[in-house]
Amino acid sequence: MKTLDRVLSKAGVTSRTDARQWIVDGRVDVNGRTVRDPSHWVDMARDRVRVDGRPLGQTKRVDLLLHKPTGCVTTRRDPEGRRTVYDLIADVGAFVSPVGRLDRDTSGLLIMTNDTQFAERVTNPRSGVPKTYLVKTSRRLTDEELQRLRDGVELSDGPTLPARVTRVRESGRHTDLEIVLTEGRNRQVRRMIDAVGARVRRLVRVRIGSIPIGALTAGSWRPLTTAELRAIGGWRVSRAPRS
Repeated sequence: MKTLDRVLSKAGVTSRTDARQWIVDGRVDVNGRTVRDPSHWVDMARDRVRVDGRPLGQTKRVDLLLHKPTGCVTTRRDPEGRRTVYDLIADVGAFVSPVGRLDRDTSGLLIMTNDTQFAERVTNPRSGVPKTYLVKTSRRLTDEELQRLRDGVELSDGPTLPARVTRVRESGRHTDLEIVLTEGRNRQVRRMIDAVGARVRRLVRVRIGSIPIGALTAGSWRPLTTAELRAIGGWRVSRAPRS
């Protein structure tokens, strides 16, 4: 049993926010009866759901890799009118959701998919899918500070898991680091650097699992390959998301 808005979003036809509006607008019926309550419970083993008169079925699975540029927000709509990741993938032809988020000032790799189970696999810390970041700090960090980052630092939402932290180089008054995390809290890298008394000057996510940023230019996207999906546990025999 799932709520009607969740059924629509799980089927990959739209976001949960838009699904609620579609339902309120009378575009969705269950067993031939228009339902305007997004919280209406649906048994997908028995109930028949239609959107705009068309049966709700499993949509073709879409998985893509986007190089998000700085200044772009990871949301469907922005009340301030800023460019969003959806502006960059307008030609995809299917509704997909971001797997995790990158804040406005962070660039780099972002997976977008309409397969919710795959998204859960990538974001769940128990899956251990690593995310690799290149970081430029506001000042030089000591070996002791780097070890604190490796061991885990205390944040407002609890201590971080151990991380792989490598000093790449010292450039002027700054330290360039590579940080590999297996969890994905809100603004985690920035908060970790804050916790050792420095600030992030530049932050780029350059790898998700074994998938590197490669030659993918800022603002562009490409489909994920079968091999890449298999490498991070995102491939199933069925190539369509479950409702």
